[in-house]
Amino acid sequence: MSESLKIYNTLTREKEIFKPLAPPHVGLYVCGPTVYGYVHLGNCRTFTSFDIVYRYLNHLGYKVRYVRNITDVGHLTGDTDDGEDKIAKKARLENLEPMEIVQRYTVDFHTVMKKLNNFEPSIEPTATGHLLEQMALVKEIIAEGFGYESNGSVYFDVKKYNEKYQYGKLSGRVLEELLASTERENLRRELQGQEEKRSQEDFALWKKAEPQHIMQWESPWGMGFPGWHLECSAMSTKYLGKKFDIHGGGLDLKFPHHECEIAQSVGSTGEEPANYWMHANMLTINGQKMSKSLNNSILPVELFAGKHPLLEEAYSPMTLRFCMLQTHYRSTMDLSNDSLKASRKGYKKVINGLRIAKQLVYPETAENQIDSKQIEQIDLIISQLYEGMNDDFNTAKTLAALFELLKKINSLESGQIQAENLGKECFDNLIKTYIVFVEEILGLFEEEPADQKRLVESLMQIYKEAKQHKNYSQVDQIRANLKNLGIVVKDMKHKIDWAYEE
Repeated sequence: MSESLKIYNTLTREKEIFKPLAPPHVGLYVCGPTVYGYVHLGNCRTFTSFDIVYRYLNHLGYKVRYVRNITDVGHLTGDTDDGEDKIAKKARLENLEPMEIVQRYTVDFHTVMKKLNNFEPSIEPTATGHLLEQMALVKEIIAEGFGYESNGSVYFDVKKYNEKYQYGKLSGRVLEELLASTERENLRRELQGQEEKRSQEDFALWKKAEPQHIMQWESPWGMGFPGWHLECSAMSTKYLGKKFDIHGGGLDLKFPHHECEIAQSVGSTGEEPANYWMHANMLTINGQKMSKSLNNSILPVELFAGKHPLLEEAYSPMTLRFCMLQTHYRSTMDLSNDSLKASRKGYKKVINGLRIAKQLVYPETAENQIDSKQIEQIDLIISQLYEGMNDDFNTAKTLAALFELLKKINSLESGQIQAENLGKECFDNLIKTYIVFVEEILGLFEEEPADQKRLVESLMQIYKEAKQHKNYSQVDQIRANLKNLGIVVKDMKHKIDWAYEE
């Protein structure tokens, strides 16, 4: 385990040395998707960012319990306490049961996560599977004096909470300013006889269900359904305890969702739920925010198939993952055809290096003619790989160091560097580190079309025989055929091999 890992904490707005509450155990909670539609690229960016966090913590030797929820009820249109539940609305429009909608889009979410090689969480709880825990939490908040019932609904009293604690500390919002901005809305609602809340800033813990509302359950306050913010507080507490290490999600959740989570947890237990709050930044398309009006909201399935007006061609899941790794998770990431093409080229370079690394063997009869300068360079690059990850999981820095390590691997293959000049310890460390960072930490793997590798190997065997017999017309034809498959032949003095075209 590393004592030099620093995490940017949204709560303190500083990078802090990571100190788990009960090492080697780490509790990681990430707000999962609301399954009322197909997973979008912004989701992919968020969950891939935290997949990297999960992978690296595991690599450092921590025992991580990774909890990522599925929101299958309670998320209203507009992310407010008004409107229709998003899942219920979709079910009504398509004349389906809400759980059919949930099943369809949960399967889609899992399929996309698997294609991107994101690990499954340790626990994946659902909101509907934890209604009793949510009701119990509402009771605790009411007992502490921060919740009140109004016309069959229960709301969190933000003003009262703010008298003792600080509402808005995560997002930097000042309650007085929030209240001032909603005075006109309060007056309008009161004149229309719609005001149930004591203050417009109060948020729903439990909502009364109208007769036509599809998803509703019996509760101490009547038939209703849980507020959106409630589920994460209830489930994180159940599986990670009242206090755990890391709470993550997309930047769009910082306010109001995560702010309300803090208020609920503090309001019921007196303790803030997480030591570190992490947020992945937004994803843009050609410099613009994704939106339906701009017709630039691209789904992963469209990206992988190349079926969208903004796409010049199809891009593979590993190309997308590599593209995401090139930007630090807290920075805005822009997606374009140019960035995806560059990412595909970079990905293929890394994977070609992976193939080479797995083939390289230290010679058993090597004589030790140690090149101390080369060893120092390799040791420095390896330390830079870790420095990047320890700097708030900065995959962009780590990739830069990985390409430097790749140069050493390519030099070993070409014979510019002799393995025996490194010594077995340095050689083994170089190969192992490259493979571990590519596969285990960054989560990249070699994408192979069905049976292509077998075909390539067969063609390469014919190529070698044709060259041996000086049948150059056949040699040229095989080269051309392989190029059509995106494969280039590497004729070297000591061997013939192939690589993905970059």
